Amino acid sequence: MLAYVIQRVVQSFIVLLIVGLVAFSMFKFVGDPIDNMLGQERTDADIERLRGVLGLDQPFPVQYYKFLTNAAKGNLGVSYRQGRPVAEIIAQRAPATLELAAVSGFLAMVFGIGLGVFTAIRRDGWAANTIMTVSLIGVSLPTFLIGILLIYLFSVELGWLPSFGRGETVMIGGWSTGFLTASGLKALILPSITLGLYQMTLIMRLVRSEMLEVLRADYIRFARARGLRERSVNFRHALKNTMVPVITVTGLQLGSIIAFAIITETVFQWPGIGLLFINAIQFVDIPVMAAYLMIISVMFVGINLLVDLLYVAIDPRLRTDRAGAH
Repeated sequence: MLAYVIQRVVQSFIVLLIVGLVAFSMFKFVGDPIDNMLGQERTDADIERLRGVLGLDQPFPVQYYKFLTNAAKGNLGVSYRQGRPVAEIIAQRAPATLELAAVSGFLAMVFGIGLGVFTAIRRDGWAANTIMTVSLIGVSLPTFLIGILLIYLFSVELGWLPSFGRGETVMIGGWSTGFLTASGLKALILPSITLGLYQMTLIMRLVRSEMLEVLRADYIRFARARGLRERSVNFRHALKNTMVPVITVTGLQLGSIIAFAIITETVFQWPGIGLLFINAIQFVDIPVMAAYLMIISVMFVGINLLVDLLYVAIDPRLRTDRAGAH
C-alpha cells in the first residue's frame, strides 16, 4: 500500500510539471503585458527597462524555472495589473470561490446520489420518469444559459434573489464568509444551483445506471431469496457496490466545479478567482494566470490521488489485487 501511494505521488508530481510547462508556454501567445503597463508615449528604452524588471528578457526555460522555484516557496510573483503579490490577491478571492464550490458540490452529491438511488429503485414510477426527463435540462443547456434563465426568473420577474455579487460578508480571522449573513446566503443560491446542476445531473444518471446494473446481479437475488429486507438490500448491498465508479466521476466533477466556476462567476459577477482569471486574461497579467492554472492543476491532481486511495479503502478486492501484483 505504501509503495502504491509513493508511486501515485511521484506520478502526480510529474503531471504537475508537465501541466505547468504547457500552461506557461501558452502565455507566450496571449499578448505582451508591456503594452498594457506602459502608455502610448513609451520609448524603446522604457520597454527594455520594464522587460528587464519583469524578467521577460530572459529565455523561456529560465522564466519557467524561476516560476517553479518561487511557487514552491509560496511566492507566486507580483500582479502586472495591480502591483500586489499574486498570493495575496488569490488569498483574498479564494474564499468566495471555495464557498461557492463547496455549496455546489454538496448539492450535486446529495441530490445526485439521492435522486439516482430513487430513480433506480422506483424506475417504473411516474416520479422517476419525470425526474429523468427534467434531468436532461441539466445536461443539454450550457451553464451560462441556465444562469441567465435563473436570473431572469428569480431576480428580474420574482425579485426574490440578487442577480449578482456575493452579498454582505463578515471576516473570521483572515477568511471572508457569506455563510453568516442573510444577504450572503441569498446571494449563494442562484450561482450554486447554476454551477452544481450539471454535476448533479451527471452523478444522478451515473448512480442510476450503476445501481440498476448491481440490482440485477446474482448476489442481490440471493440476498432477496434469503429474506433480507428490501431497504437492507438496496442500501447495504447494492449502493455500497455502486459507489466505486461513482467516486471516480464525483471526484473529478468536484474538481471541475472549481475549474469551471469561471463561467458562473462571470455571469453572476461573483468576486472569486475565476473572475480574477478572466480579468487577468484581458490585461495579460501572466503571474495571475500562471498561478490560477497551477492551483487548478494541484486541485485536480490532488483529487485524483485521493480518489485512487479511496478505491483501495472502499473495495477490499483492489487491496488484494495490488498485494498480489507485488
